Amino acid sequence: MSRLPILLACIGLSACAPGDDRPFNATEEASRAADAAAQSVEEGVTAAEAPATNAWTKGAMVAAADPRAVEAGLEMLRQGGSAIDAAIAVHSVLGLVEPQSSGIGGGAFMVYYDRAKDEITVFDGREVAPASTTPDHFMKDGKPLGFLEAWQSGKAVGVPGQIALYKTSHEAAGKLEWDALFQPAIKLAEDGFEVSPRLAGLLANPRLRGAVRLDDLPASSEYFYPGGEPLPVGFIRTNPDYAATLSAIADSGPAAFYEGDIAQAIVDAVNGDAVPGDMSLEDLSTYSVKVRPALCGDRTDHYRICSAPPPSSGGVTQNMIMGLYDLLEPTDETSMTEEGYLKAFVDAQRLAYADRDHYLADADFVPVPSKDLINPAYLRVRAKEAFAPDAASFPGDPGVALGRDPIRPLWGEDATEHAPGTTHISIVDADGNAVSMTSSIERAFGSRLMTRGFMLNNQLTDFAFRPNTRGGALIANSAMPGKRPRSSMAPTLVFDGRGQVVMAIGSPGGTSIIGYVTKALIAALDWKLNIQSAVDSANFLSRNDGLRIEAGTRLEKMVPALEKIGHQVKLFNRASGLNGIFVNEGGLEGGTDKRREGVALGD
Repeated sequence: MSRLPILLACIGLSACAPGDDRPFNATEEASRAADAAAQSVEEGVTAAEAPATNAWTKGAMVAAADPRAVEAGLEMLRQGGSAIDAAIAVHSVLGLVEPQSSGIGGGAFMVYYDRAKDEITVFDGREVAPASTTPDHFMKDGKPLGFLEAWQSGKAVGVPGQIALYKTSHEAAGKLEWDALFQPAIKLAEDGFEVSPRLAGLLANPRLRGAVRLDDLPASSEYFYPGGEPLPVGFIRTNPDYAATLSAIADSGPAAFYEGDIAQAIVDAVNGDAVPGDMSLEDLSTYSVKVRPALCGDRTDHYRICSAPPPSSGGVTQNMIMGLYDLLEPTDETSMTEEGYLKAFVDAQRLAYADRDHYLADADFVPVPSKDLINPAYLRVRAKEAFAPDAASFPGDPGVALGRDPIRPLWGEDATEHAPGTTHISIVDADGNAVSMTSSIERAFGSRLMTRGFMLNNQLTDFAFRPNTRGGALIANSAMPGKRPRSSMAPTLVFDGRGQVVMAIGSPGGTSIIGYVTKALIAALDWKLNIQSAVDSANFLSRNDGLRIEAGTRLEKMVPALEKIGHQVKLFNRASGLNGIFVNEGGLEGGTDKRREGVALGD
């Protein structure tokens, strides 16, 4: 692995765009804590050969998208709670203060490391398609629906998995009483919370307001646009409906959500929309979380990168990118330039994203060659493929590369876009257990349908709108009843050669999530930046739709040189939201994305 200072200067010290993306400190206490903090594989394997039995002495930490949510998590840890207890408290607050990104009307993937048992578990709380869903769910008169029509509709809503994930993970490793986990969010919803700059900015943004149309429906209009005006920064917004919903869940468990009045309210909102869905009470009552082995990849530097397996595409794709980057990075002095290293990373992304679009889907419904795609032998073949700077990479064929029958013809390519309505939480508790959880309602404000104080997701638009290519090939990510749409969420835990957890990280960002997280992993593990610098480093993406470079960063100076060699470069401002924790010799170090409002606080 190269450690050239020139690359650190180019990537690691990039300046991020200033403005509204500075952290929001909801209270003076949180502000002081944030300032203090700033100063300071193969599937199904465990993280180490031998269990870690030594006492954990590195403390505890929570990193998430809002300081009020972080404080809720720390409160659970101070009461003796586990990382999972803290994650539930954090997320239930985020559903209140950051309703544009996630909530109990959506779903999540959680990667959990139990240090005492030396086990990594993935809790898959991804939304599922109702039993009435057909492959042509988003087709009308032989044509796919327009994205806006599909997105803002009851037809887009999948059966939410977040509450079931809370319960399943809590039963596995929770320490506090179930009802205690919801009290911070209930109190904040009853007493009121300050509207953050990011939420206020989104509501006031004319372009977003015109697209999302929250003020078209009574519930969301009254909540987000009281008196016809968007909520301003600092406005004290109560949400008694959300408090009542969480209180019912706290008292009666998930049954209060998946059965009875709340379930009926969800069904009524979905099926009563102008573009109705067809969700039943049985769809809700029969939802279950999938407990899966982690998808892990081993690197040549002995780090193990573990994330969620399909239907998440994050774990496979980021392991592919990192493996391909190892093979593609420059080895001779003439190519060891800023452009040379950037090209290696860009080409690795293009190759991996092409395979992601073609192969990755819900493995409970279609065969997904996850292990083959991250097999070093396949990556060596894939890394030798050449293509022009402005050309899209085609998917490879791991069957052929590994000496078996071709598998590429089995599926047609799907490049469905996943929009950035997502959040990420990283936690390490006082016992050294770790949680990395990414949660989403898909688009900003999800389907824009609001009921009982929370937003409903639009995750079914992550399915392919066309079930078949124009050539007739079935698309792996086509809709089916009970199927989970492909996701780009990439909650990640990293382990060193001794099997010790060294990093928890993830990000929102739709299909860009994979690029954001992989950038931070390489910056921290390869380029040896501290985690805050790794998070701050410039974003650059190539998903076979041109090369995108973050505006306002030092990478901008490379645009002329990249265009000269044939790249179609686009500047972008879409904000990552990385939240991570790094374990070093001295303790825990947090890194949160200044492009949004996150903080990392620890005890």
